[in-house]
Amino acid sequence: MNKNIFEGFDFTILIVTACIVTSGLFAIFSATFTSSADYFSRQLTFALAGISVMIFISYIPPRIIAKGSYFLYVISLVLLVLVLLFGKKISGSKSWFSIGGFGIQPSEFAKIATILAIANFLSMTEEGYRNVNRVMIFFKTCLFIFIPVTLIMLQPDMGTSLVFLSMLLPILFWAGLSPYVLFIIISPVIVAAGAFLGISYFIGAICLVAVLLFMLKKNIVITIIVLIINFIIGFSADNLYQKLAPYQQNRIKAVFDPTTDPLGSGYNVIQSKVAIGSGGFWGKGFLEGTQTQLKFIPEQWTDFIFCMIGEEFGFIGSLLILLLYMILIFRLVNNANITRNRFLSISCIGISSIVLFHLLINIGMTIGIMPVIGIPLPLMSYGISSLMSFLVMMGIGMSTYRYRNQY
Repeated sequence: MNKNIFEGFDFTILIVTACIVTSGLFAIFSATFTSSADYFSRQLTFALAGISVMIFISYIPPRIIAKGSYFLYVISLVLLVLVLLFGKKISGSKSWFSIGGFGIQPSEFAKIATILAIANFLSMTEEGYRNVNRVMIFFKTCLFIFIPVTLIMLQPDMGTSLVFLSMLLPILFWAGLSPYVLFIIISPVIVAAGAFLGISYFIGAICLVAVLLFMLKKNIVITIIVLIINFIIGFSADNLYQKLAPYQQNRIKAVFDPTTDPLGSGYNVIQSKVAIGSGGFWGKGFLEGTQTQLKFIPEQWTDFIFCMIGEEFGFIGSLLILLLYMILIFRLVNNANITRNRFLSISCIGISSIVLFHLLINIGMTIGIMPVIGIPLPLMSYGISSLMSFLVMMGIGMSTYRYRNQY
């Protein structure tokens, strides 16, 4: 056997990814044990195929991936338009193509296509690296995100839209965006969150933003303008909340008090917390979870898959899963840091930010500290599109390590 075939092979990402996927398969099997085996068999089939694709992608040179990035991005936009016209409507969202009994969600693949397109745009040109601190470069970079977000909001799919937005700031920061500009972008979110919680939080948020802006010691006129904008956004937060759909308002309310609608928006959160809490330290044992086996949570094998881990494998099992994710995210960021290839470096940061956002929101949903917005747990939740897109991302991460010495 040629030993060089494993030279530069990222075994860390491969092994950790395989462990997470395998844990997901066990969870899906348990969650569907008394109802249908189709979910498990489908996930297993595509998991094996996806890991093969992941390994194959890890051998593709970055210049080839970069050359195809714009093409993949355009294709993803075309699919997002087509799904609005011909897609299948599920739970009020027209996000899926139904093909041969399988549901294909174009927005999942648009994530990786968008990351690659941005990474290619911000990579080396004849004039050198594109500087994101230049106004036109900044807005062009944002446009790569805002086009798919607009199409996804038309479906509508708020959760997936937030995933796209979550990768923008990490990518811009990694590409060299000034911390001052970065904070200007973040500050309205801080103030709006404070305003939503109450007047005292709003005042505290404004004071915090003002202190940090003046500490950065930039243009005083710009600083004052930013503070005025933050005041306006803070006072408009309630109006923005009222414009949300009723089900979105109820999901936000359920974060603070699920009992306000125990049979509606708060139902899954209440049952999820019961499942995780009842697991204790060691868990009830595989296939022994009462909440899981009695199907108290509808379609638990999708967005609420972490409940099964908490109930049947307890605190220890949950902690091990979180540890695997932390290792994976750390590895992706480390690969982005050590590679000399700017395209792969930015791609890896985008991927790690998406994995982290999914992780925080999904687990936050299951323990009742985040709104329920339909975010799957990466590599674990049932879903062919989600699973395959994340495995492709892991392949890019492995490629980043293999070609880390190439410019």
